[in-house]
Amino acid sequence: MKRYMKYIKPYGAAFILAPLCMLTEVFGEIMLPKLMSMIVNNGVPERNVPYIAGIGAVMVMTAVFMAVGGIGGAYFSSKASICFTSDLRQDLFDKVQDFSFKNIDAYSTGSLVTRLTNDIQQVQQVTMMGLRMMFRAPGMLIGALIMAFIMNGKLALVILAVIPFLTGAIVLILKTAFPRFTVMQKKLDRLNSGIQEALTNVRVIKSFVREDFEEEKFQAMNLELKDSGLKALNIVIMTMPVMMLAMNITTLAVVWYGGNIIIAGGMQVGDLTAFTTYIVQILMSLMMLSMVFLQSSRAMASVKRINEVLDTRIDLTDEDASEKSLKASQGKVEFRDVSFCYHEDADERVLEHISFTALPGETVGIIGATGSGKTTLVQLIPRLYDVSEGSVLVDGVDVREYSLKNLRDGVGMVLQKNVLFSGTIEENLRWGSEDASAEEICRAAESAQAHGFVTSFTDGYKMDLGQGGVNVSGGQKQRLCIARALLKKPKILILDDSTSAVDTATEARIRQCFATDLKDTTKIIIAQRIGSVEEADRILVLDEGKIIGAGSHGELMESCQAYREIYYSQRDREREEGAL
Repeated sequence: MKRYMKYIKPYGAAFILAPLCMLTEVFGEIMLPKLMSMIVNNGVPERNVPYIAGIGAVMVMTAVFMAVGGIGGAYFSSKASICFTSDLRQDLFDKVQDFSFKNIDAYSTGSLVTRLTNDIQQVQQVTMMGLRMMFRAPGMLIGALIMAFIMNGKLALVILAVIPFLTGAIVLILKTAFPRFTVMQKKLDRLNSGIQEALTNVRVIKSFVREDFEEEKFQAMNLELKDSGLKALNIVIMTMPVMMLAMNITTLAVVWYGGNIIIAGGMQVGDLTAFTTYIVQILMSLMMLSMVFLQSSRAMASVKRINEVLDTRIDLTDEDASEKSLKASQGKVEFRDVSFCYHEDADERVLEHISFTALPGETVGIIGATGSGKTTLVQLIPRLYDVSEGSVLVDGVDVREYSLKNLRDGVGMVLQKNVLFSGTIEENLRWGSEDASAEEICRAAESAQAHGFVTSFTDGYKMDLGQGGVNVSGGQKQRLCIARALLKKPKILILDDSTSAVDTATEARIRQCFATDLKDTTKIIIAQRIGSVEEADRILVLDEGKIIGAGSHGELMESCQAYREIYYSQRDREREEGAL
């Protein structure tokens, strides 16, 4: 509870006023049956119209008082619950943004989406319900019990016989409900992940004509959610009939027993009418409490999932960095006996004993088979992951000693998977520099060979990109991502196979611009084509996480058999394609 107090304190007034306002409804509901019994017992038999009118006026005023309190309670409970969960959602999102890649890998995207949406919504609903019922249900229960005992103590004992039965039923229902709601939320995670995957990759699905397969897969996940939802909600369904059965049996017993008392002259008709109303109020308050507890059970399952994210230890931070104010100024990159594995208990290392140095302004090419560790290697430079052994240095300082912001500001990275966001081309490019002028944007686009096709669009740089850049080609997307990285004016530029969808002539022009416009920037280029790195100052050949060759193109052709095999196989393939 201490964790959530910081979300409650800013809206403490609303959290206090909401239940207090609901007390006015409780007061009215307790008083109205008594006032009605006074009319029935005294006004009607004596046909005393002024008396009836006076009591009626008091009842109307009480009803208005209740309405004002009810509106106030609804307003303040809504304000408190919405503001509370809004701040909680913001902190949850901020926590996810602080996650390292390793932290993110521990959760599915669908699971995080569910926690940020559905789970927060469950907490919001139970908070709102709890504030409205916090005093209302217990107040009605206690008030109605007191009034019932004042009217007729013996008759009120009937209620006491029912309460233990209802309490036992509520406890049993809650005990059964909690694990079922937990399972239901996990099934919702899986469904959300499936929906996201299908919608993100809809073009691949259509190109392989796999719509039927995806529909069947979704149907299976949807049925699983339906079944788990029904199992959980069956508990909710059982609650109302059990309560109504108890209420009707109790009311019937009270009317029968009270009727006999009236016949014996021990009770007035108006009192029995009021007593019956109090019986209903008592049982309704128990029903409301049971619904609050039931919704709380579901919310607790959601709170547990929210806490899992909030309690996740972020394994990659700059809290202990000794050079937080330092920025990359030269662009020198050095790997000293670096080894890496994604999991501490993993048997195999992704990288093993990697050592090399990239001097400021140099171009270093990295080539190797798929799965050889090329992408993992460059992700260690901006600390997307931390090394398992050894150290990575930028300008002679271990990357762990920089602040994450300063380190990553000095590194421009074009990832293997090109990602663009909803918005205009200009807005996407400004991710590299928010304050970039129009001239700087055009210059970066020209260097990335993107300016030509951008200006061919009707809206130019103001053209709106669909989600993920669906309305530009793969090669255009790559060039926009390169331009975005160039706008950072980084000291270190990393290109992770980021020209694979670009034709060789365009790629050559991009490399030429790099040589002239980025002569002081250290460039690390991962490529599948040797032609992409042939002119690099140094080329590293990776195989199964180890460097098996290093040197210029000419040196590797003489000293590295694996490099020669790649070179000749690619050359032969190019000849065959040319012949076709």
